[in-house]
Amino acid sequence: MVFDLGGGTFDVSVLTIDEGVFEVIATAGDTHLGGEDFDQRVMNHFMKIFKRRNKKDMSRDKKSIQKLKREVEKAKRTLSTTHEAKLEIENLFDGIDFSETLTRARFEDLNSDLFKRTMGPVQTALDDAGFKKSDIDEIVLVGGSTRIPKVQQMIKDFFNGKEPNRGINPDEAIAYGAAVQGGILCGETDTNMVLIDTTPLSLGIETVGGVMTTIVPK
Repeated sequence: MVFDLGGGTFDVSVLTIDEGVFEVIATAGDTHLGGEDFDQRVMNHFMKIFKRRNKKDMSRDKKSIQKLKREVEKAKRTLSTTHEAKLEIENLFDGIDFSETLTRARFEDLNSDLFKRTMGPVQTALDDAGFKKSDIDEIVLVGGSTRIPKVQQMIKDFFNGKEPNRGINPDEAIAYGAAVQGGILCGETDTNMVLIDTTPLSLGIETVGGVMTTIVPK
């Protein structure tokens, strides 16, 4: 199973691998779930703190929001390896400096429902593939957001203690795979692999009454 949680989207794929043939059995995911959603939750939290302390609303100031966004992203990355991160922003809004500490526990609490949403597509992909949890030999983490310890722990718990594979750089994996597939499509002969993909969404046409008639099923 490939668990791909990036900046803006989330995908789960179940594959079988046999002598260089990679066959995608099932896919699932959420096109509106990723690291940016986690950042936004934290930003909203800090904007409320700023407003409460200073009686000023910075939520409509684009420059201030960009400043906060950069620092929140840094803090999120820091929390992947430490238990707290310090935000220090000079002149965040209307000449006011902002200083606050974000703990890993608080970050996880702010995003708990979003983290839980990732488990739904995992179960869907298993069901579509006709597999049980015990049938999965390897869980590969892809995408920068899989560095979040809580996400890793939830995957481990879902698969009854099975450790996910952390040996692949989650940021490079997608680019590397795309390069390999691009080489295959361009006729490179030194790549000994074949990818058999699946259609993640049903394709069809709209007929009378706004009803979709499926042409290519999921």
